Amino acid sequence: MNFHTRKWVKPEDLNPNNTLFGGKLLAWIDEEAALYAINQLENKKVVTKYMSEINFINSAEQGDIIEIGIDVVKFGKTSITLKSVVRNKMTWKEIITIDKIVMVNLDENGSPKPHGHDKIEYTKDRIAKS
Repeated sequence: MNFHTRKWVKPEDLNPNNTLFGGKLLAWIDEEAALYAINQLENKKVVTKYMSEINFINSAEQGDIIEIGIDVVKFGKTSITLKSVVRNKMTWKEIITIDKIVMVNLDENGSPKPHGHDKIEYTKDRIAKS
């Protein structure tokens, strides 16, 4: 699991229980999944099609630093399936897990488009090929 993004839990991120609002966390995960898919599929037109069961394990509080992990489950013809784990950066306690996030690659008309990728590629490796 690669943890690319860290977030600092601020007062505006809290729910009435003074813990991290789940909707805010899901928005952060969705954005992270989209960024990851855009980089892997080399296309800015990528959308979220599906998220599997969302398992809230622990809460986060104001001042906590969390990190969002994304990993590839599989490459489809027009999609990439990811999984996510969010954890507390200081304690490594898991906050949330999502086993499947399906991101779909789109063409200029918004229709699913084959992407031609079948393995994880890193930017540094693409640059080295140039």
